[in-house]
Amino acid sequence: MTMKTVFITGATSGIGMEFARIFAKKGYRLILTGRRKERLSEIKNKVGTECLTFSADLSDEDECRRLLEKIRNERIDIFINNAGFGTAGSFLDTDIEKEIKMIKVNDVAMHYLFKNILKKMVEQGSGTIVNVASSAGLLPAGPYMATYYASKAYVASLTKAVSRELKENRSSVYVCCLCPGPVDTEFSSNADVTFSLKGITARKCVKECIRGMRKHQTVIIPTIGMRCAIFFGHFLPEKILIGIIGSQQKKKIKNA
Repeated sequence: MTMKTVFITGATSGIGMEFARIFAKKGYRLILTGRRKERLSEIKNKVGTECLTFSADLSDEDECRRLLEKIRNERIDIFINNAGFGTAGSFLDTDIEKEIKMIKVNDVAMHYLFKNILKKMVEQGSGTIVNVASSAGLLPAGPYMATYYASKAYVASLTKAVSRELKENRSSVYVCCLCPGPVDTEFSSNADVTFSLKGITARKCVKECIRGMRKHQTVIIPTIGMRCAIFFGHFLPEKILIGIIGSQQKKKIKNA
């Protein structure tokens, strides 16, 4: 029997690396991409299954195209669209170049890969896509992480819309978005924040995601606490909710 293949972006740390470990144990063949060649090589040597690796900077659209060309003849059974990062601070003070790069990775590359892999899966007759968003994307706005919240809202909104289209067309392709709260990964150091709430492990996040995938949930929020926060947030006036979110985000900024 042919091995199933999972394609994972942002596979060199955190959630992406944990997905790689868990699917390797399940006997999947891996296709991994990330910016760090050395880390990709380390993971390839440890996973214990067939593994292809491609280094790529997904903020560059040409590299997205090259990556898709490299896997053009591959059958992809599961795509974990995970690459992304954040930044924090007052919108007046944050680095515009870092923000634009973040939008290119979190939204442009996510969209480009999502659309192309989805078309491949529709043609092959089946497949699963997980777009990794954030609980931030389910909230109205995030002062002091304004661009990050907006970028993840795009991921969540796009995924929910496409999921509906596929269901109406009775497609056998399933798409969902993973929307965790704080996760103990390299995200916080890259975003220049310290979380005010205790994060879950990447392993727990991924296991809960896989549980949600089995149920074909469209939006997967890994913890009960965050699910409750999102649910009850809908009952607050938006102005008040945004104020609460902003005060929490301000606490995260290093040296604030």
